[in-house]
Amino acid sequence: MSEILNKSYVTSNELELLLKERAEGKVDFLLVDVREQMEYDDAHIKGVDALKPTSTFQSWAQSFLDENRDKTVIFTCRTGSRSGQVQNLFRQNGMQNAINHSGGIMGFSGEIE
Repeated sequence: MSEILNKSYVTSNELELLLKERAEGKVDFLLVDVREQMEYDDAHIKGVDALKPTSTFQSWAQSFLDENRDKTVIFTCRTGSRSGQVQNLFRQNGMQNAINHSGGIMGFSGEIE
């Protein structure tokens, strides 16, 4: 299943599989939600590692890039739009393994908290 992590996006079904495999120690990635705190508090995908709101992107982007440039990072949001924009910016700045969660939480049928 790790071949999924070589793509520029993952579907909700693929993310569900990846989260299961990560729990089993088979793959390693960060799942970052780029929605706002209020949206995150309403509901979020179980397994999110960090909340990094797009409204405060300028304040966290550089340090996040510096710390995670060589890691596999999957960005998620409500529909995949904001996370796609964030993914593009990080890819343009050298984060080769930035992946967008296509469809976002709206299309996710896995565990929600």
